Amino acid sequence: MPGVVVLGWRSGASCCGILTARELQAPGCRAAQRAPHREAVGGGGTEWRPAGAGLGSSGPGCDSPVDGSAMSGAGAAADRAAFVGFFPRVLRDLTADGLQHPEVGDAVARLKEILEYNTPGGKYNRGLTVLAAFRELVGPEQQDPESFQCALTVGWCIEMLQAFFLVADDIMDFSLTRRGQPCWYKKEGIGLDAVNDSFLLQSCIYQLLKKYCRGQPYYVHLLELFLETSYQTELGQALDLITAPSGHVDLSRFTVQRYKAIVKYKTAFYSFYLPVAAAMYMAGIDSEEEHANAKAILLEMGEFFQIQDDFLDCFGDPTLTGKIGTDIQDNKCSWLVVECLHRVSPEQRQLLEENYGQKSLEKVAKVKELYETVGMREAYRECEESSYHRLEELVEKHANCLPKAIFLGLAQKIYKRQK
Repeated sequence: MPGVVVLGWRSGASCCGILTARELQAPGCRAAQRAPHREAVGGGGTEWRPAGAGLGSSGPGCDSPVDGSAMSGAGAAADRAAFVGFFPRVLRDLTADGLQHPEVGDAVARLKEILEYNTPGGKYNRGLTVLAAFRELVGPEQQDPESFQCALTVGWCIEMLQAFFLVADDIMDFSLTRRGQPCWYKKEGIGLDAVNDSFLLQSCIYQLLKKYCRGQPYYVHLLELFLETSYQTELGQALDLITAPSGHVDLSRFTVQRYKAIVKYKTAFYSFYLPVAAAMYMAGIDSEEEHANAKAILLEMGEFFQIQDDFLDCFGDPTLTGKIGTDIQDNKCSWLVVECLHRVSPEQRQLLEENYGQKSLEKVAKVKELYETVGMREAYRECEESSYHRLEELVEKHANCLPKAIFLGLAQKIYKRQK
């Protein structure tokens, strides 16, 4: 039988970022203890599988850095099915008080309706990222049913955090639709009661973490991570609201620096860093250095994602995005207006000042026409390409002892997305 070499991952290596056996033994590299190493079968090809899983015939080589990982097609489909299938259990756990304490039965029935309407139905990218990252970061012996159940739970906690933010954000932005249906506050009989409903969604996160993760060594890390991420996102929302107050258009506020700050705090921390950081803590990775490396990549990815969102708000197909864009009439500091301000003539800037942040559909149309005139579609295409290459460079630089597949898989999911 051919000899076996256990491989991990490193930045700067040829062919999928492979770590040699000597590098795995180097001080400071924790990949040997925690990562889902692959086994290379000598003398006829490479077979990618978790270390210790047994050897079979030669595989496809290393054509792709995510080949054979949890982010591949079959693994991703299985994880998605397991994730979606876990929601009924989450729902039962969170509404059990209605049976145990009849005096709050009406409130718990309302909670059930809130959860069913606002939590499922999205793309589940944040929740599924927890599962994919967890599988990449731990060996097969740690992927037991209890650990996977905790990962499912944490994934749904992030989806509930997302639901909490969206319910509140839709109220503040006077949005009409979300995920192809009326926003929660727009439903008959809901209105501003949705404010308290958003609080309930946030509280559910900590109920679930307590039930499923309280006995785990990473429990406190998760609590602090969710609390810190909520705070960061709320600071980002405050920046967004301060920068673009309703009824007061001041284009001088729309700077690149302010846009980057809003995006970093309002979107990037909770959408990209949180799912991966949670998986890292669950895998026993708590060093500040490794979290800083992950954050450097993921915050940049979050900015790329928000630029896409801003473009799709204006130019996307509502039947695909599931929402009607309102950034122009809401006076938002979006990437489109920030970039447009660098391209307009004085006359065009005056037109923008007269029409941006207005509810009139005619004025919204004039802003969109201006975007077309100054070439914002082409500017976006160029930005998308350069951002993706920048992400590749960051992965090469910072994914030292962390699997590149985590970051490349995320980037591939959002690259050229239409919704």
